[in-house]
Amino acid sequence: MKRLTHIPLELLFWPTAIVALAFSEPEVHGHIQHFTLCPLANLGIDWCWGCGLGRSITQILHGNISESLAHHWFGIPALVIIAFRMWRLVRLELRNYYGYKFI
Repeated sequence: MKRLTHIPLELLFWPTAIVALAFSEPEVHGHIQHFTLCPLANLGIDWCWGCGLGRSITQILHGNISESLAHHWFGIPALVIIAFRMWRLVRLELRNYYGYKFI
């Protein structure tokens, strides 16, 4: 149990965010309105780079590549970068836990 308190917050954040995006329902471009914390969306602005990126990653995780590109072109590279960062964090934690180069 003591080991769990030493897991970095970033290593908990990224997998949780990806799982949440994977379980959210993909939005058809501009058709579903839902509650959001985005100040631009709450002001009535239809497009926000942050919201579009999240929707793009959701579409990728559901296998909809063309819809993902319609939301934001950087969704695919962002998902690759986030996956690489998670892999690096896991590798670093395993290295620290075992005391040698694990992977």
